Amino acid sequence: MLIAIACFLGVLGFFIGAYWFFVLRLEGEAEQRITRRLQPTVKALVAARVSLLKQIAPVSSVPAIEKLLAQSASIVRPLEELLQRSGLSVTVGQLVLACALMAALGCVLALQLSGMWQVSLLAAPAAGCLPVLAVRWMAKRRINKFEEQFPEAIDLIARALRAGHALTTALGMVADEAPEPVRSEFRLLYDRQNFGMPLPDALKSFAERVTLLDARFFATSVLTQRESGGNLGEVLDNLSALIRERFRLKRHVRAVSAHGRMTGWVLGLLPTALAGIIGVVSPGYMTPLFHDPIGKIVIVIALCMQAVGVLIMRRIIDVEI
Repeated sequence: MLIAIACFLGVLGFFIGAYWFFVLRLEGEAEQRITRRLQPTVKALVAARVSLLKQIAPVSSVPAIEKLLAQSASIVRPLEELLQRSGLSVTVGQLVLACALMAALGCVLALQLSGMWQVSLLAAPAAGCLPVLAVRWMAKRRINKFEEQFPEAIDLIARALRAGHALTTALGMVADEAPEPVRSEFRLLYDRQNFGMPLPDALKSFAERVTLLDARFFATSVLTQRESGGNLGEVLDNLSALIRERFRLKRHVRAVSAHGRMTGWVLGLLPTALAGIIGVVSPGYMTPLFHDPIGKIVIVIALCMQAVGVLIMRRIIDVEI
């Protein structure tokens, strides 16, 4: 009797275990997966609390500098645009601090080398402008590279339009396939219109951000075609050919004016180089300039005239196309 009960319980346990393993366990795992999907996770809760609006980047991580620059919008805004055109991940506060440090360093070095406070007062602002001039040089180099790559981007948009794609899709193709810096600029243009900004406003912002006449031509062509109709692909082909011709003419003018630029460099650096050579070869020859009151005045006047002459020569050889 006990053996029969044991066999019955064993068989019953076997079937119950098999039913749980092959049926109830699988159903329970499916319910758990559904429950996990329905219940918000920690990442989902964090994402739900994150705002979709882009936060305004602070101009400085130092509260005192942030408060000071917030009261100087007329100075901060041009510096922000300059940093944006240069493509550097530097804040306005960092640039201002770099200018202040360079100004202090230039003042101290000029005072130690010359012993004249007049020269140090001239050297301080000149040295303080060096970081801004470096950023301007990098921005100009980036814009020149953009100008060189821009016709290829316009050709890509024109080919995409002729293949049947929409304009926004063509902009996304340029943002994905073009090299830098065209890629980043068109990525920003595509993302802005994709996230709700009207396309005319996004194009106008693009033309303001890229300080090129060709970018304004592109924005004007697209906006005119959207308002009055026409074959945008053909318009972009003509625009691409025009930009290439302007770029070729600019290179030709640069080659022709190379002699003038070299002359400007020589005339600008010659007085400083001669003063340095004479100071090394015959130190006593230039001693009266640094110790006599009239000599100090002559040095200040000479530096001012030298700066004015460099600016005039730069204006002469700078030909706009």
